Amino acid sequence: MVKIYGNLTANDDYTHELGPEQNFNESVYFNFFDPTQNRGGFVRIGNRANEGYAEMTVIVWNPDGSALFNYAKPAISHNNGWDAGGLEITIVKPAEVVRTTYNGTAYFLKDPRAMSDPGSAFRDSPQQQLTIDLTHEAVGPMYGHVGEAGDGNQFARSHTEQHMRVSGTVQMGEEAPIALTGHGLRDHSWGPRYWQATPSYRWITGNFGDDLGMIVRTNDEGHGGGLFHEGQDLVRITKTTLTTEYEPGTNYHKTLRAELELEDGRRRLLEGRVMGYIPLRNRRSGGNTHVGEGMTEYTLDGERVGYGLSEYLDQPKD
Repeated sequence: MVKIYGNLTANDDYTHELGPEQNFNESVYFNFFDPTQNRGGFVRIGNRANEGYAEMTVIVWNPDGSALFNYAKPAISHNNGWDAGGLEITIVKPAEVVRTTYNGTAYFLKDPRAMSDPGSAFRDSPQQQLTIDLTHEAVGPMYGHVGEAGDGNQFARSHTEQHMRVSGTVQMGEEAPIALTGHGLRDHSWGPRYWQATPSYRWITGNFGDDLGMIVRTNDEGHGGGLFHEGQDLVRITKTTLTTEYEPGTNYHKTLRAELELEDGRRRLLEGRVMGYIPLRNRRSGGNTHVGEGMTEYTLDGERVGYGLSEYLDQPKD
């Protein structure tokens, strides 16, 4: 039986009533990684119905670090589900099972770092057909919170997360479908959102099997918290000290080291190595928010190996 923590219900898996805010956003995000073939990625769609469009992103990294990637802003007029730009999210059993499918084109990026200049990357990269069909099954509890309207939160007023087991297929171009089996994390948020409303964060997610997953959240100075799921139980991280190594001359994270203190008194050490990287951005009103996505291999306490995504967000310097 899947536990639900916080002031959530299973029905919070579905979309919610469209809010009055012009920038109301309801988004879902699913990352996934197959450790047997070093292949992973994520899909995300955010409904911005009051602005008349959705934000849709898909990426699949190949073992050599290349990737198939697409981003689009398809027109939408309602918030009655997630189905736009070729990406569809189906809630099979709330709080337990979700299906994600994508059927469309994607750009083949030999080096995804080319997305530092999206215009050139799209012009210079060939397109291929990409088909994704994945089922995400809960291995941990659903947790998060429902915020209050008008509380001033302009980023993620209401929010859920959950660690998942993932299986299905990915097909690229004319190649035969590739079976994918692994783990990942899903994220769902709703309420007003400006990507520019939060100064900076590091969001480090990973799975070590059905029984263990983690989320570490910090600011750009490396301080924060997070949690582990151990089966259906949550153990809070009360203190995090994160240090990051960047690629020379860039803000592209390369390795990370997080010293963690848990609420039960344990201390844990998380080390990460980025295996595939793409620099993304969100532009609004002159702002150019950097969102660096790293497909990451983790080692916990020097022994247990896991995989996931590390996301580093920064606002442009004055």
